[in-house]
Amino acid sequence: MKLEKKLKDLQSVQLNKPNRVLTMYLNTDPSDPDQQGGEWKIQLKNGLNSFENYLEESGDKEELKYFKNVRTKVEDFVYENKLDLQKSIVLFASPDESVWFAEKLQMNVKTEFHWQDSPVTDQLYQMHTNFPKTGIILVQQSQVKIIEAELGAVLETKHYQLDLDTEDWRQFAGPDKAGATMGKGGKNLQQDHFDNRFRANQKRWYKNLAPNLDKLAKDHQWERIYIVGEKEEARDIEQHMNKDVYEIQGMNILDREESKVIEKVVA
Repeated sequence: MKLEKKLKDLQSVQLNKPNRVLTMYLNTDPSDPDQQGGEWKIQLKNGLNSFENYLEESGDKEELKYFKNVRTKVEDFVYENKLDLQKSIVLFASPDESVWFAEKLQMNVKTEFHWQDSPVTDQLYQMHTNFPKTGIILVQQSQVKIIEAELGAVLETKHYQLDLDTEDWRQFAGPDKAGATMGKGGKNLQQDHFDNRFRANQKRWYKNLAPNLDKLAKDHQWERIYIVGEKEEARDIEQHMNKDVYEIQGMNILDREESKVIEKVVA
């Protein structure tokens, strides 16, 4: 979502009454004990009511009109997405539509609402600091899966597999259920023969893969890179990459569902 640029844009916003910005951080995490009964609906209603009641009492009819306009848009967004909520909603909106940022996120927030001249970006900034644009490289011998993520959410997944006939790394649509040891004509190599061949050529094959990973990291502007797999395999890839690797983790979790990988690696 190119969050870094959006954050800078939000932090530069300065409006004037009656055109103000609504900031909303709403905890919608279904695993939170305090959210078991959908309490977020009450918190949403109470949070918005507090501003509307205040403006009614102030007698500022123009600002009240502006706020009600924003409230309608916010409630429409939330309830249109109520069946697909994640852990939180972060939203910034202005009556003149110069500000509109609304995201369902896989990160926890503390519920809070603000109605003022500028967006309150503290929580979003901290979330970006904790989980910037990230590339997670999962390696398991001749298969590599790359998960691109930000703020706990999967942005894209790519799969690479080594073609043992050509010794080229080829991108493909998804996990090869038949395994990574397919030889010419589609016949399975004997596992021990494959293991011996792979160990003998591992460093060279991973060296050939590294430029692809560097290009992905550059083109997609990864701010943090993890390599996950057998330590020797992971270090061989790191050794040949030009981009800095934030962390190596010794786990074989290539076949796990992407969101579970993120929770395991980044948590």
